[in-house]
Amino acid sequence: MTPGPEHLIIAPILIPFFAGALMLIYDERQRSAKLAISLGAVMAMLLVGVELLMRSKGSALTGFNDIGFYLLGDRGAPFGIVLVIDRLSAMMLVLTALLALPALIYAAAGWHRQGQHFHSLFQFLLMGLNGAFLTGDLFNLFVFFEVLLAASYGLLLHGGGQLRVRGGLHYIAINLTGSLLFLVGVSMVYAASGTLNMAHLSLMVPMLPEPQRVMLHAGAAIMGLAFLIKAGIWPLSFWLPTAYMAGAAPVAAMFAIMTKVGVYVLLRLALLIFGAGAGASAGFGAEVLIAGGMATVVFGFLGVLASQGLGRMAAHLVLVSSGTVLAATGFVLAGGPVQILAAALFYLLSSTLATSALFLLIEPMGREEGGIAALLALTADAYGLDEREENRQPEVGLAIPGSLTVLGICFAACLIVLAGLPPLSGFIGKLGLLQALVASGSATGPMAWIFVAILILSGFATLTGLVRVGIQTFWASDGAPPRVLALELAPVVGLIGLLVFLTIKADVTLGYMNDTADALLRPSIYAQGVLGAPRAEDASP
Repeated sequence: MTPGPEHLIIAPILIPFFAGALMLIYDERQRSAKLAISLGAVMAMLLVGVELLMRSKGSALTGFNDIGFYLLGDRGAPFGIVLVIDRLSAMMLVLTALLALPALIYAAAGWHRQGQHFHSLFQFLLMGLNGAFLTGDLFNLFVFFEVLLAASYGLLLHGGGQLRVRGGLHYIAINLTGSLLFLVGVSMVYAASGTLNMAHLSLMVPMLPEPQRVMLHAGAAIMGLAFLIKAGIWPLSFWLPTAYMAGAAPVAAMFAIMTKVGVYVLLRLALLIFGAGAGASAGFGAEVLIAGGMATVVFGFLGVLASQGLGRMAAHLVLVSSGTVLAATGFVLAGGPVQILAAALFYLLSSTLATSALFLLIEPMGREEGGIAALLALTADAYGLDEREENRQPEVGLAIPGSLTVLGICFAACLIVLAGLPPLSGFIGKLGLLQALVASGSATGPMAWIFVAILILSGFATLTGLVRVGIQTFWASDGAPPRVLALELAPVVGLIGLLVFLTIKADVTLGYMNDTADALLRPSIYAQGVLGAPRAEDASP
């Protein structure tokens, strides 16, 4: 890390915490003040995230130049609480802020008025997300995991309605079960190794005798099951489509990164603890990630083909994205080349931005009479669901002319990215994955070729499903063009602009992803850096 304020690493946790707590003091009628505080907090998080991203790049992969540490209470690892910033966690912090800002702007169109404490819950969700990306031990990972889940329960139910209550109750029950599995798994890992610090675990695992190693594997499997539930792996993803499509538009847009928390943790722990240097434990769980990831992609694109509503399609596309990265992680854990992981990280970034934009497009595209709105009504009637109790015409902001044209362009951009078509970033990510998988055929066996076929099929399925919705919405409708506010379109245009920028800067971004993947495959840098992080009193003259 380059020189700078040492306390900056904890800022992504403290900023949303204090912002959320401060807004609890305000009356619900003071939503404008809450919105200003919330937007200011997210802007501050974005600036801090970019600064940490620039510092984490370092100058080389040798030494500890690309990793930063923060020792809470000035207690060193593995006994103290440590926050760690490296290329991967910094990228996730920036991605979280980039999704939060458009979601908040979209909520300003009137969505934040449909329930209480929206902005406080939103900030606490960001606090949990940022903490999960920064923490260096499993216990605090559980703490931040519970913080973000508790906030997501309230956000999912924001606005009320039968569909949200039904989806929310399933969501809460499933995630409480996942939390229980997390606690059981963590307890078994601690019993086997005597530590919960991730860096310490990576050094302990190769030295464990057989009985302790068996218990560690069992605990890791149970704990991993909790993360796989959150990542939406098949067959544990039955709850996700209904829950995600039920959320209010800005909430669903933020939920696009919720599955990536489970993916991030699995990626971090798998390569850190069960990587090439883990001895007899090397590669543990790789087959499960490969098979489960590919099954999730298949389930996702079949769901896209079977869905009539754009909301359910978008939720299944989240599963396609999550399954792709999980399978790629399994291939790398099994000995595949680093290029697979680099392309998967680029794809993660691109697909998360695109699915978030697609969630924001759902309500404006279904606002007009006929077209997709009719299909949504038929689907709701078939499932016995009531219509959403949402304000179809938000009160804040000005409607813009040519809204249908702008909606069509934004929808087409999302389609191109998610289907992996040229020239946008989705094509670059998928092409990189396909090239790396084909090149690794001798190392990863026939499963790589099966994954190649699944990726190609998922692109065709996404193209078919979304084109069908586009035709029904923009061409087959005889109704008047929808009234869309600038506050609703601007966030979507901003996300599309980020995808265009990602495409233009693809060489730079892929270089960053290659360095990130290379660092993840060298866990000794992370472990030695965390355990050797100097305390403040040791550094004082």
